[in-house]
Amino acid sequence: MEKIILNPKKIVAKYADEETKQIMLKTIDFFEGRGLKKMKDDFHACKWYTEFLDFMKENQIMAKLFTPRGYGDANSRWDSSRIVDFAEILGFYGLTYWYTFQVSALGLGPIYLGANEEAKHKAAKLLQEGAIFAFGLSEKEHGADIYSSDMMLYPQADGTFLANGDKYYIGNGNEAAMVSTFGKIADTGEYVFFHVNSKHERYECVKNIINNQDYVAEYALHDYPVTSAEILQRGDKAWDDMLNTINICKFNLGWASIGICEHAFYEAIDHASNRKLFGSYVTDFTHIRQLFMDAYSRLVAMKLFALRATDYMRSASPQDKRYLLYTPLVKMKVTTQGEEVINLLWDVIAAKGFEKDTYFENAATDIRALPKLEGTVHVNMALIIKFMPNYFFNPAQYPEIPQRREAANDDFLFDQGPTKGLGKLQFHDYNIAYKSVDLPNVKVFREQIEVFKEFIMSSLESMKEQGKDIDFLLNVGELFTLVAYGQLILENKKIYGVDDEIIEQIFDFMVRDFSKFALLIYGKPNATEKQQEICLRMIKRPVVNAERYNRVLEKYVYALKGTYTMNP
Repeated sequence: MEKIILNPKKIVAKYADEETKQIMLKTIDFFEGRGLKKMKDDFHACKWYTEFLDFMKENQIMAKLFTPRGYGDANSRWDSSRIVDFAEILGFYGLTYWYTFQVSALGLGPIYLGANEEAKHKAAKLLQEGAIFAFGLSEKEHGADIYSSDMMLYPQADGTFLANGDKYYIGNGNEAAMVSTFGKIADTGEYVFFHVNSKHERYECVKNIINNQDYVAEYALHDYPVTSAEILQRGDKAWDDMLNTINICKFNLGWASIGICEHAFYEAIDHASNRKLFGSYVTDFTHIRQLFMDAYSRLVAMKLFALRATDYMRSASPQDKRYLLYTPLVKMKVTTQGEEVINLLWDVIAAKGFEKDTYFENAATDIRALPKLEGTVHVNMALIIKFMPNYFFNPAQYPEIPQRREAANDDFLFDQGPTKGLGKLQFHDYNIAYKSVDLPNVKVFREQIEVFKEFIMSSLESMKEQGKDIDFLLNVGELFTLVAYGQLILENKKIYGVDDEIIEQIFDFMVRDFSKFALLIYGKPNATEKQQEICLRMIKRPVVNAERYNRVLEKYVYALKGTYTMNP
């Protein structure tokens, strides 16, 4: 079995080329060279990360990772497999470093998706100069309601525009060389993307709206002059570019969660294994063993799913847009699982998790942010639920997607096309993955899936009204999500040589989670009697095997004791 959990001091990942490998190793050396104390001092002082930005500039890291083929130097490429590797490492050391990287990616999306070739070459040059970027979408008054933008371009007699309006929750809004700004043409209501410079005299950086190292800006434009050189895209294509930018970048949130949980896991297990209470090591207590087992199983599942989703993203085409289900799940499911992992580990280390000199203090704070960035969980669930009928009842045939770790530009990501018609997308038969193994807990989970399909068929009429209850919809969506989650985990079993016993432990918690959400639907006041009866049949107990449990705990979970500590 390939090692799944990242250990920065013992890198085992197979990189496509030496340049990619050096990006990762130099980044690890940068953080380990600074050490935990310096990182924590900066965290508590809310210090802007100048040294990190200088490091990325010196090593041309964002220029290498964020310049699609045809722009920048001859070797440039937008390669999602190495972007997620880098995002994981940044999450491992601190979400604040990941954040400036992530929002730069978002800012670059509308530029490279747009029609303005001059702006694309300008962005490539600025990347080489070490610039950062920003994505001006959210507004204070409208939040997640992206239809209601008040940012307006007012046409002038000479064919130019004056921009007026305000944007909110905009990372890097204090320093970004190009801020991709979404708005409307005032006289037509036409959508538009244009770029502005945060240092322009008509650009007001109002304030940092949060209190940590990141700069999450409110900015306002006051008669900011915009010419055709600053227009990235107009019309329906501007709307599509906005959503497609989120498609490209949203799943990096899951990778930040993975990195955070990996570092927190090492810290938690080292603390617990070196602490004696009542004459026994903490790691010998029965409930602590269960907490570590669940945390480990959930973390491995997070990474297996996110790796496989990346394969689908890199393999996308006009004929295959299955990534539109899987990437929101990395954003939504992996990040909420990250919260669960930190909760489990926090129950292990208890008060230690509050101490100011631990990484865990950062993790406990930062892990909460990720499910709430770039659209809340319920917004993503409303999107995902559209895929459910075709996923279960109308599969299509596709060629098998291989592991995608090669050095290649992900061309299709910047040519995704219109964003309408999601309900028409088809997926391959999920049963292929579920029938690829003969394992007790996977069998139990398959039984739950079959009952859930019965629930869907019997609820087609009632759910039209029940769907107005967001909580009801969320719980139905959670059941659907678990099915797709398990599918991609099983697809990656063979690719990464994951032991049967680890898969069994993963599906142990999957069976329990499925039962939990079924019980929540059962308890809803608007659940029909038929739905209640079906929900009770979805509630099942995983197959318990004490020998398997102990083997996984000792061979994989507790084997991580003492294997990584960040330099002091």
